[in-house]
Amino acid sequence: MSALDLEGVYLRLPAWLQQAAVSLEGWRVERRRYGRPFDAALAACEDRARWDAGRLAEWRDARLRAFVGAAASFPFYRRWFANSGAVPADIRTLDDLRRLPVLTKDVVREALRDGTLSAPGAATFVAHTSGTTGAGLRFPVSAESMREQWAIWWRYRRAHGIQRGTWCGYFGGRSLVPPQQMRPPFWRVNPPARQVMFSAYHLTPDTADAYVAELRRRSLPWLHGYPSILALIASYLRERGETLGYPVRWVTLGAENVLPGQAAAIEAAFGVPPRQHYGMAEAVANISECPAGGLHVDEDFAAVEFVGRPDGTSAIVGTNFTNAATPLIRYEVGDTATPSDRSCPCGRPGRLVAALDGRREDYVVLPNGARIGRLDHIFKDMESVREAQIVQRRRDALEVRFVKGRGFDASAERTLREEFARRLGTAIAITFTSVDAVPRTPAGKLRFVVSELVDGAIDRPGLADDTAARAS
Repeated sequence: MSALDLEGVYLRLPAWLQQAAVSLEGWRVERRRYGRPFDAALAACEDRARWDAGRLAEWRDARLRAFVGAAASFPFYRRWFANSGAVPADIRTLDDLRRLPVLTKDVVREALRDGTLSAPGAATFVAHTSGTTGAGLRFPVSAESMREQWAIWWRYRRAHGIQRGTWCGYFGGRSLVPPQQMRPPFWRVNPPARQVMFSAYHLTPDTADAYVAELRRRSLPWLHGYPSILALIASYLRERGETLGYPVRWVTLGAENVLPGQAAAIEAAFGVPPRQHYGMAEAVANISECPAGGLHVDEDFAAVEFVGRPDGTSAIVGTNFTNAATPLIRYEVGDTATPSDRSCPCGRPGRLVAALDGRREDYVVLPNGARIGRLDHIFKDMESVREAQIVQRRRDALEVRFVKGRGFDASAERTLREEFARRLGTAIAITFTSVDAVPRTPAGKLRFVVSELVDGAIDRPGLADDTAARAS
């Protein structure tokens, strides 16, 4: 049974069985990610954080050479190197990667389909991603790669004082509660991971009280999730002149670009500055904010390049040297960053970025007032969709533009419709339009959600009713 089918089954279960399913899945994920090998990987990560820049670069480049050499045995890379005119031995350092072409998601998807770019085995798991364009990608991930990625992420969290076992209020894009549910609880508890997981799809001006009440009841010290959702909670509190009434110690953000207004609203409401982290399932880059506010490239995790663009930003291109099951060399993520030549007061070596971009999305506004951000999860298993964009001009209607990929058929379109209905319900009309290409911005970027509604704009995160907005 596919992940999409399992989700449909889960949403039809009674609430108590949904809670049991969340707990069981939480236990399974904890076992897979953590254990004695993880503890050793985390200790090694934290030790490398104390290295100087020279030692760190030498270690990164040595691992890069070994990874490229191993990847060269894959049929895809044998052809790729031959066509580029380079040989694996030419790649000695980060700068040498420029001899090779850039890999796009479309090229990787085709290579995965024909079996020339993956080596699944008994110790691999399937990862899913949609990314900035909404195009799905499924690929095998080794157990070692998963441990290293989570070790890097926990190094970042522990640098801020967050320890494993800390209870967390999670505000992400998971489908936790049936879309037609109108009364709380709009959350499920994951005891193995110490998470209270809140639905992003039920947060409206009418339900926000229930979310805040649950946070107060549990006094969760750590809030984590999409900035678009946490900014809504923050704005609700500020508009009421309220606080949560207990000390929040940490707010961490991921999956979306963090706008200055969102960060300011979150800090004002929760009393702590939010910290952001940038990563992805493909594990070709990782950028972590330190306690001093610097956005650091995690040089020991992947070989990250910043390829200049005409608009002054740089495309993030990365080489993953942890996942031998799906080696990705010079893979273009689809996001952009603005590199910085400054050093950080924290003293940590390596490169900094001044800003991250490429994951800015408007909200989808439902007729009941709920504002939904980060809907790319719908496309995670839709490998037959090359790219997609959601456009909203009225509160009761959406247009979904999509580019068909290989294998798109009536069954895939039916699945796409079902996925939108599971998350947004049936009160909003959705039109699906097949296009040859999704329009880009003047800077060449694809915006996944484009809203023409006043309260759909990402830079207006308030939850308060707005007469003009509701009339649009």
